[in-house]
Amino acid sequence: MGILNLTPDSFSDGGKFNNEKSALEHAEKLINDGASIIDIGPQSTRPNAEFLDGDEEIRRIGNIISSVKKEFPETLISLDTFYAETVKFGFNEGIDIVNDISGGQFDDDMFDAVAETKLPYILMHINPSYKTMHEKTSFADITLSVNQYFSKKTDELLKKGIKDIILDPGFGFGKTVEDQMKMIDEVEFFDFGNFPLLIGISRKSFIYKPLGKSALEINEETQKLHMKVLKQGAKILRVHDVAEARKTIDDFLK
Repeated sequence: MGILNLTPDSFSDGGKFNNEKSALEHAEKLINDGASIIDIGPQSTRPNAEFLDGDEEIRRIGNIISSVKKEFPETLISLDTFYAETVKFGFNEGIDIVNDISGGQFDDDMFDAVAETKLPYILMHINPSYKTMHEKTSFADITLSVNQYFSKKTDELLKKGIKDIILDPGFGFGKTVEDQMKMIDEVEFFDFGNFPLLIGISRKSFIYKPLGKSALEINEETQKLHMKVLKQGAKILRVHDVAEARKTIDDFLK
């Protein structure tokens, strides 16, 4: 899954792809580098990012989803949003997957919107509100806590008829470096393999800060971690650097 941020304030590629021409060019590069899914995000969720309402997300997306879909019809498009109204807009524009960082906690209508569209849904572990999503939480056992959350939320989704669920443990959101490294070690235990697992560790601070590096200087370390999670059953890697991740996947499949 290649990341296409439409945000002027995203932490590592802010402002580069937030118009239709540059977004299409970047989507083409991601696909040529080996992405089979393009994750389009109209809103940055880094710490201290600008908060947008659903109308502004939709305005920012404009024709980009339909343009990417028209240009690259074989490529799946996921929409990174926590708003029901943006999901409905994206569905009409041709998205294939809903990628909701909030687990339905930031918009009470989210699960109903997903059920209405019948699209696959990416469920991420996160603190319960937008304001607290980056607050470091103390977990007695991070893997157990994430699994309890997954159990409760997947039950809610299944009751609404949403069966095509992908799980994301939520690296980079409200977790300590130590807990995130423990999560890497215990990927195979998340939800006991009931649903496919997406791992999004690309350019995350729990990797680069302890090394004294920047987000753009940790490709080698990131690929080692990618290989580790693939060996434990991860099915999707959400990444900025697609060519490097594609090589890691190809090496894993050899």
